[in-house]
Amino acid sequence: MVEATKSRDVARHAFVRNVHGIRYQVKEVARAVAFYTEHLGFTLKHQHLPEFATIALGDTAILLSGPGASGSRPMPGGAAQEPGGWNRVVLKVADLPAFIAELKKAGVSFRNEMESGPAGRQIQIADPDGNPIELFEPATNR
Repeated sequence: MVEATKSRDVARHAFVRNVHGIRYQVKEVARAVAFYTEHLGFTLKHQHLPEFATIALGDTAILLSGPGASGSRPMPGGAAQEPGGWNRVVLKVADLPAFIAELKKAGVSFRNEMESGPAGRQIQIADPDGNPIELFEPATNR
């Protein structure tokens, strides 16, 4: 029964594949990687210092974005993404531009324009209460 529900849920939505990870803004990526791996048992999966690293604990990935990462750029209007205030769920999606168009038609609120970096493309939307959700299309999907 669980497999049938899982298949139906995946088929029901053409864009969202799964949760890609949780993004944390950090001031120093290498320092953050050391903290999570040495103190909390995370494993380093990928890094592009000094801008970015992915660490994981089981199936949960945390995306550590330093000041130079594409996922850390200021929002329109100049608001800086700082540690503690810009953490968000990151949903892995397919065909980000098409999904953006679909969401705009539905009246979804966007926090920024699509950003591109070496790992892929992303954009932030807001839930009805203003909480950020990042839509991310990995570079390997393009």
